[in-house]
Amino acid sequence: MAEWYKAISDEIRGEIEALSDAIFAHPELGFDEFNSSKLHAEILTKHGFKVQKPYLGFETGYRADFDSGKPGPRICFMAEYDALPGLGPDGGPGHGCGHNMLGSASVAAGIILSRKLPEIGGSVVVMGTPAEETSGAKVNYTADGAFSDIDAVIVDHPASDAHHKSGRSLALRAMMFIFDGKPAHAASAPAQGINALDACIITDTAIGLLRQQTRDDARIHGIISEGGLAPNVIPDHCVMKFYVRAADRIYRDELMERVINCAKAGALATGCTLSMDEYELGYDDLKTNESLSALFTECLHTVGVEFVDEPRKTFGSVDAGNVSYVCPTIHPYFAIGNDPSIAAHTREFAALTQTQFAKDSMMQAAQAMALAGCRMITEPETLAKIRKEFDEMPK
Repeated sequence: MAEWYKAISDEIRGEIEALSDAIFAHPELGFDEFNSSKLHAEILTKHGFKVQKPYLGFETGYRADFDSGKPGPRICFMAEYDALPGLGPDGGPGHGCGHNMLGSASVAAGIILSRKLPEIGGSVVVMGTPAEETSGAKVNYTADGAFSDIDAVIVDHPASDAHHKSGRSLALRAMMFIFDGKPAHAASAPAQGINALDACIITDTAIGLLRQQTRDDARIHGIISEGGLAPNVIPDHCVMKFYVRAADRIYRDELMERVINCAKAGALATGCTLSMDEYELGYDDLKTNESLSALFTECLHTVGVEFVDEPRKTFGSVDAGNVSYVCPTIHPYFAIGNDPSIAAHTREFAALTQTQFAKDSMMQAAQAMALAGCRMITEPETLAKIRKEFDEMPK
């Protein structure tokens, strides 16, 4: 039936928009998305999915499966629903990254495709993935084999300006350096102290000098989160937190070792002891499957999206990168506005998710995701091309 995806989309639109709005109205930070994940699970259960929740040890994680009962590929749409701190109107959490819409689009795509499965076979999974903004659950999911039975993965993220093809992301590691010295009166007995803040400053200076010798794609940025308590006391306990990023995980790890050496130099120079901790999970770089990306772009055009821009020229880090190393994956963007001056992680971006333009675009994105899933199930040669590219990808 022509435009089957649109008919189903129109039928469920009210539920999906209500889901997005409800999550927007009650934003929850990563690993605390109890209400948001519950709302996801409820609507998927209503539409015939078998929902595992909690999932792989995450209280706010879930896996929702719809199986046609016939053989065929298994397509996965990943859902996110965590908010960001400080971006709500009252200074609390807010959906400055639009995950209220991202997760709702994936739920909608899963439902739309599930209606087609009795005819075409195969199965669809909606994977609820907590805490993308911090220690993303996709990292653990990947390590624990959540995607071992999945043939392809799509997650479509809101953008303020346009639809964008899936591109790259930066591999990331998060390191905390803890320096411990010895307190002393800063005026009357400074020679008796061992200054942990000096260790931080030496470390930061060394890293600043290191940046000249790093690749253009590398990023090293951090803070002194604990720098002493009083100016007349030699600081004896100081803490630094850094993100180290690069275009691939091999260079990221090499660069991290050099950053660690900078911290060791700070400790050695001051006489402090140094301890380290990776305070958040590391993310691998995104390996976009270009064959899957091309298919999805075709599907966007089919559902009525006239223009799809090239991949974004600036990007951060996403835990979907880890998934892309174990399964063909894309992470495109759908437009919720047409103003490139509105940055993500802002209240203005969150406000865009409440516009009718954004809601219409969310449903179009869901239609394209479902259509791409349908084509992978019904076109063996298309899925074989996607799989061949993945198998040949340098890992």
